[in-house]
Amino acid sequence: MFRRMITLLFCIAAAGCSTTGHFKVPANSKLYIYERPEPVQVQADGSVTTTPFFWTAAGIPPNSGIPYRLEQDGQTTQQGRLRAQFRVVSIFWPPLGAIYWPMGFNPDVTYDLVNQTQE
Repeated sequence: MFRRMITLLFCIAAAGCSTTGHFKVPANSKLYIYERPEPVQVQADGSVTTTPFFWTAAGIPPNSGIPYRLEQDGQTTQQGRLRAQFRVVSIFWPPLGAIYWPMGFNPDVTYDLVNQTQE
């Protein structure tokens, strides 16, 4: 029983610290999310896991959402905004996760940056 409770708490903590999205990016491109200095790692299946985002990432593109840019050979080839979703887990994540990290990737969306669609 104790082991199950510890496992459950660990899973909740891990979910509260990250957000995962599914991407299609052009070959040999680096994806930068939310004006962070390092590119994110796009896995072979297209998944990207990163820390959540502040309220400034809320909204629907093109004027709101999570800012991104694609770079190839040091040059920006594409930039825009991604659809975000409120993370319900942030309500329960101390300290005050709903204030600091309320927004994340939408798990129901594939961010296709090759064809520039978010469906």
